[in-house]
Amino acid sequence: MKLNDSDFLKSVRPSMEELLGKLLERYPFASILAQDASEKRCSVSRQLTGVSAGGMFSARGFAVKVYDGAHWSEHSFNELTAEKIPQVLAQIEGAAAMSETVLPEGAAERVYAAPASEGLVFHGSTDYELDPDEVGEEAIVARLTALRDRGLAASDKLIDFGASVTWQKCHKLYLSPDRDLTQNVMWMTGSIYAMAARGQEIKESYRSFSNLGGAELLEKMDGGVEDTVGTVLELLDSQPLPPGEYECVCTPEVTGMIVHEAFGHGVEMDMFVKKRALAEKYMGEYVASPLVTMHDGAAVIPQTGSYFFDDEGTMAHDTVIIEKGVLRRGISDYLSAMTLGTEPTGNGRRESYRRKAYTRMTNTYFEGGGDSVEDMIASVRDGLLLCEPSSGMEDPKNWGIQCMVSYAREIRDGRLTGRVFSPIVLTGYVPELLKSITMMSPTVELGGGGMCGKGYKEWVKVSDGGPYIKARIRLG
Repeated sequence: MKLNDSDFLKSVRPSMEELLGKLLERYPFASILAQDASEKRCSVSRQLTGVSAGGMFSARGFAVKVYDGAHWSEHSFNELTAEKIPQVLAQIEGAAAMSETVLPEGAAERVYAAPASEGLVFHGSTDYELDPDEVGEEAIVARLTALRDRGLAASDKLIDFGASVTWQKCHKLYLSPDRDLTQNVMWMTGSIYAMAARGQEIKESYRSFSNLGGAELLEKMDGGVEDTVGTVLELLDSQPLPPGEYECVCTPEVTGMIVHEAFGHGVEMDMFVKKRALAEKYMGEYVASPLVTMHDGAAVIPQTGSYFFDDEGTMAHDTVIIEKGVLRRGISDYLSAMTLGTEPTGNGRRESYRRKAYTRMTNTYFEGGGDSVEDMIASVRDGLLLCEPSSGMEDPKNWGIQCMVSYAREIRDGRLTGRVFSPIVLTGYVPELLKSITMMSPTVELGGGGMCGKGYKEWVKVSDGGPYIKARIRLG
């Protein structure tokens, strides 16, 4: 089934069209983005059962962008009726006038060209099998409670077992002189975690689930309970890992974290404008193994980073960032693309209508290769299988990377020994790590359970992933 249009956006369209017409009497270009997004969450643990609405991604309002022939300015507001149009116009004109005369100390004025794009009318909606709102919060909580009870019954060493789901329905309408775009997007994420204790030692393991769809995700979560419990019990017997460089096989989840942190923010081209990314100087050069081809795009794979058009009216793309080891291009919003003289890639994203659009990742991943996972493990004489990513960070200016991995399984003479190490810190210089990749499995898997911030703010939904990879990695 297709997600329905927003009744709110239907009701405000006439006022948006009237406001746009009046803006175009004053400015060579103007655009209006309207957003109607709702988010709900259900969670269950040993101590708590909760249902909430109105999370970070719930927002209803408008963002107007105007161009006066030299400058761009923006104004956001949360109410628009025919009666309020004169008031909104005055606020927009005031913001535009201020942008012409007020510059931060030390800032230089940059004059931009007029935007140019082909006319387009578009309407798109994502698919789903089960609408979580129709399934109902009570039924969803009951499903999560059953997962919790199964988990807690699996071992008396568990001190907690939790399950949660979050879903968002996001409707957007974008109007400009040459574009009339509507999109309706729904995603759902889920997680289960197990916490076990032995004496004073506490260990935790989790599994995350995500889709571009609805409550059909609950079926996938059913299969993760016993595996999660089994892992956390193994972690009670885990040992610290001696620091060093290891031959590693990475699961698709760990590959995704490496992809996201290694060449994620580092190829966001607003960082090129600010001279904060080393990648700008290496376009056309080898930065990875010839086995590596990397994509980012909201149009490429259906996941939580997917949409039909970005928040600046650019249609979603599939951008090949690294092609057979060579850094080809970055991703960009409209403003950074104009500044750098490149084409926007459909990566202009706002946390909400209240916030500025920045260049942001969407669905980011490595293509698959031709090696079986069994052959990859068999090729390792003394190394590790890295599992369950936790968190990561990068330094785009110096190409450093640091990631946390929950645990690693020892490989000796091509076989898993059963020995487990935890926790794991992964560090390194990005091109050195990526150039060390020697094997990649065929199947690509993406997950979108988390969010991505830009400078610890400006949060958006993304997904990342890839195949199993084999590489040499510094661990501690």
